Parts: sequence; structure tokens; C-alpha cells
Amino acid sequence: MAHIRAEIDRVDRELVRLFAERTAYIDRAAAIKGPMRLPARIPSRVEEVVANVRAEAAVHGLPPDLIEKLWRRLIDWSIAREEGVLGPEWPESTSEER
Repeated sequence: MAHIRAEIDRVDRELVRLFAERTAYIDRAAAIKGPMRLPARIPSRVEEVVANVRAEAAVHGLPPDLIEKLWRRLIDWSIAREEGVLGPEWPESTSEER
């Protein structure tokens, strides 16, 4: 049992590292969106990310509904982080393809 717990701890450390890497990309996106006057939340991108993770969950035998719930929380946190840079009052973009 100790070995299994150690492996779970190792995977958890790797997940945290990957979340930190993802956060660095979120910060880069916010830096790019500012000058382009893009909002933090772009609904079509949110749904694209959710569809991607649902499909990946299914490939790996995980429940897509659960993974979607987790990722929507992650996306909301990421958007809040971007809004910390951009400000929450950015107007919705007139074109999601900017």
C-alpha cells in the first residue's frame, strides 16, 4: 500500500506541475488579449476546451461529465485570473475570431 500511495503522491506532484504550466499559458494569453481588446471569456473557446477534455476523458475510460465539471471550474478560475490582468469590465468581443 505504501508504494501505491507514493505513486499517487508522485502523480499529484506532476498534476500540480502541469497546472502551473497551464497557468503560465493563461498568463501569456492574458498578455496577448489586452492589446487586442479581447475579453477573458470567449464562449466558443470555452466550449471547445470542454469538448476536447470530454473526448480525452472518454478515450481514457473516465466519466466525461465529471471531467467536464472539473474543467469548467478550472476554466472559471483561469478566466478570473485573466480578468485580474484585463479587468472584469472588458466588453464582449464583437468577433470571437480576432
